[in-house]
Amino acid sequence: MTYDFVTFGETMIRFTPPDHQRLEMASAFETHVGGSESNTAVGIARLGMRAAWVSRLTDNPLGRIISGTLARWGVDTSHIVWTQSDRVGTYYYEPERSPRPAQVIYDRAGSAFARMTPDEVPAELFQPGNARLLHLTGITIAAGVSAAAERVLELAQAAGWKFSFDVNHRARMIDTPSARAAYEPFAGAADVLFISENDARLVYDFAGQPNEILRSLRDRFPAPQVIVLTRGAAGAVALTADGALLSQSAFPADGVDRLGRGDAFSAGFLYAYLNGYDTGLCLRWGAALAAAKFTIPGDLPLVDAAQMQTLVAGTPTRSFR
Repeated sequence: MTYDFVTFGETMIRFTPPDHQRLEMASAFETHVGGSESNTAVGIARLGMRAAWVSRLTDNPLGRIISGTLARWGVDTSHIVWTQSDRVGTYYYEPERSPRPAQVIYDRAGSAFARMTPDEVPAELFQPGNARLLHLTGITIAAGVSAAAERVLELAQAAGWKFSFDVNHRARMIDTPSARAAYEPFAGAADVLFISENDARLVYDFAGQPNEILRSLRDRFPAPQVIVLTRGAAGAVALTADGALLSQSAFPADGVDRLGRGDAFSAGFLYAYLNGYDTGLCLRWGAALAAAKFTIPGDLPLVDAAQMQTLVAGTPTRSFR
């Protein structure tokens, strides 16, 4: 089987107290499956493309919950490296309720994925013609498997695949100077580079307006065909290799669950990119999926492809300077 999209990363079990309770109040939890890379893979699959997720999981009920959930929503999980050792990562999420901020507690140290080695990467997958694009994020690098991620990228590049990288910085997982150095080879190799405005300011100390930040990113990373700066409620802007600057506003949405919006944006953008759409239309697809995800509980963008087509058709993208 060949794929449109292959990604590599960790997916965890999420525990959230119901009814806007504090974590310390809860006697029961809602459970969800979530991980940046697999969230994006689910979005791609829901839009009708072929997606595969590579990871390492402990062969126990929690690991099978993760693989079964992703497979249910259309992601190929046949390349998982299974182990009888280690553990499945989990995290606890307390949603925000103004003025109370959200709270996230990770419990992922020593997970099966965090102990994945380059020798365990399924090299047989990364062959010419087996996929069109590899997607990685900074979360994977911060998780301590940079050597395995480097092996994945090396194999994908040798196979002639495109490569997208989402910086997706997690300050709780890696300090800023270490992150800047660790992300560098991946950001520099990307055909499509995603970074939030907050991460551009924090990790690279870039200042100014979005167009100035994009040009600073272009000076640092000249290779990408397109650099996308996501701005949350302010939408997203992009700079193409030929110097075109494009802006896309966010779609209005009745918020239910903010987690996974950035991953949904990446899914929408990359779906359009792989279809050969222009950058403006790629931005619209990204914004549409991000808005739709905001209305869906959990981490996964369980969008309806026909509804997304209708939403995308209604909002133009503008050029700016």
